[in-house]
Amino acid sequence: MSTHKLKKTLKIGVVQQVVADDNKQTNWQKSATQIETLAAQGCECILLQELHSTLYFCQTEDVNKFDLAESIPGPATEFFGEIAKRLNIVLVTSLFEKRATGLYHNTAVVFDRSDEICGMYRKMHIPDDPGFYEKFYFTPGDLGFTPIDTSIGKLGVLVCWDQWYPEAARLMAMAGAEILFYPTAIGWDASDSLDEQKRQQSAWETIQRSHAVANSVPVVVANRTGYEESDNKGEGIQFWGHSFIAGPQGEVLALASDDKEQTLMVELDLEKSEHIKRIWPYFRDRRIDSYKDLALRWRD
Repeated sequence: MSTHKLKKTLKIGVVQQVVADDNKQTNWQKSATQIETLAAQGCECILLQELHSTLYFCQTEDVNKFDLAESIPGPATEFFGEIAKRLNIVLVTSLFEKRATGLYHNTAVVFDRSDEICGMYRKMHIPDDPGFYEKFYFTPGDLGFTPIDTSIGKLGVLVCWDQWYPEAARLMAMAGAEILFYPTAIGWDASDSLDEQKRQQSAWETIQRSHAVANSVPVVVANRTGYEESDNKGEGIQFWGHSFIAGPQGEVLALASDDKEQTLMVELDLEKSEHIKRIWPYFRDRRIDSYKDLALRWRD
């Protein structure tokens, strides 16, 4: 029997940080300091933001940026695996994976109280928009929407652009995910008006809270903060922070600021999802006999 089933609560945490340069060792140590702070408070599971090792390099298309990628296992997994083992925590990281020359992924790696890799998820939905040229860098994931089994439960790890797709969250939940995780790198374009910025951020928070509601599971989100200039001088992204942890009814349990480095920690009630699923049985009432068209790109 999984030991997590015997627990009634779980302290879970998020690290929201600024990335100032591409010095991996500096950025890793900065994350490590925050991880250690959370662990000292009793946190057993911690999520880091998307591509936390370096600046967000996808603002431009530059073949030299592939030098930032590394193999898995590699130096990053060795560093963070040691932390997970030493602190006896479950740690969710986000790395630029070099699978082979010319084949790269945006990959989340999970450690379960050990320096050994417990599981991986490769980002499935890859955006291609001004300032977010990810299709140039990342091959779409090939590991499917498969939860990662850990000592605290089955974790449904998704990455950033995946957060806009209810199908991804649903498939993770259908496969038994008990908590959904979203390491994220999203922010505002300098040309966005204040009202537009508010609309974008509200939509981003709302869609992820809706995944909690529709699947009756907690959702944990770690986003970058701070301004990162692109290689095209005068342009850049103001990452909007706003990391949060939501309960299985979409209720916000903890929320970070937009513009400051911060950690969050919440003690989740692990029995609440079971209770919510009994009184709001969405899975029971799904009309799976009528959903075949969801596998189409569009209905003409």
